[in-house]
Amino acid sequence: MQIGALCGIRAFFDMPNCDPPLIDGHAIKERIELGQKYADRISKQIGHPLFYGVYGGVTAEPMQLEHIVQAYRTHAPGMVALKMFAGHSTGNMGLVDPADQRNVFDNLALSGYEGVLAVHCEKETLLHPELWDPMRPWTHSISRGSEAELVSVTEQVEHVLSSGFKGTLHICHISTQGALEVVRQAKQSGVAITCGATAHHALLDCSAAGQNWNLLKMNPPLRSHTDRDAIFQGLLDGDIDWIESDHAPHTIPDKIAGASGIPGFAGTLLLIKALRDHHIDDKRLVALCQKRAATVFHIDIQPEHVVSDKEITELLPLIRASYPWDPFEFIR
Repeated sequence: MQIGALCGIRAFFDMPNCDPPLIDGHAIKERIELGQKYADRISKQIGHPLFYGVYGGVTAEPMQLEHIVQAYRTHAPGMVALKMFAGHSTGNMGLVDPADQRNVFDNLALSGYEGVLAVHCEKETLLHPELWDPMRPWTHSISRGSEAELVSVTEQVEHVLSSGFKGTLHICHISTQGALEVVRQAKQSGVAITCGATAHHALLDCSAAGQNWNLLKMNPPLRSHTDRDAIFQGLLDGDIDWIESDHAPHTIPDKIAGASGIPGFAGTLLLIKALRDHHIDDKRLVALCQKRAATVFHIDIQPEHVVSDKEITELLPLIRASYPWDPFEFIR
């Protein structure tokens, strides 16, 4: 959090796939209190207020869904939203059966939940873990192909329409041209849907994975240069709602052991600079980095400020020195 604050980040959302998992009100309350204490301490050091919030994880159990909605009503805005893993990723929270996923939407609709449901979209039956070979790092992108994301995003939109879900569907870390087109069409048809993109999916493609052993392994994986370019263009055009760091600072031993996820703060800075280099409108950049997410999650972040290119140049060496490895070493 301290490193992120130096980058100009003013709000931090913790994912629910931690230990213990954030799937009940007690764990959520303890996590919010602990995180906000730390945020307040850093706020005093940097002279800016910081917001700390968590996602509550959903399961297939109707009783858990009822209780997690109640936890949201009790702990918002500290509990910012609900999160569903429509495919297995880090942790063991995947709801891979479409019937279980539909059950989540049905129960949230019945409960009157109108907040955000964020979804990690990879369809489990279209993943091919047998194709992953750690001796050939690029095979991770093959084992979790782009079709898995496209089909999963399509299914989540269908669940919204058939269940009467009144909240906002958020597609996390969108990574493919096809999935982005599904989101674009859903928006045009009036579905309350948003999507976010990471620096690694906007700046890197799967050709980089072979240069860095297992360090560039994440879910969803790096994609083709065509998908990468589509994600970057979606940030420029406004089809993507905000930038997500998806920050996961695993150690090198973690990565060698197979952990998915990368540190995201250096990449976020590099992405902001790259967007400026492509003449992005200042208001659009503020929306991507702050305003749009603040509006959707109903939180107040002040002031509206995005780090300058000069600040980025000064910060990058510090950020890179703060972690034992740099997934964006190819971009200077």
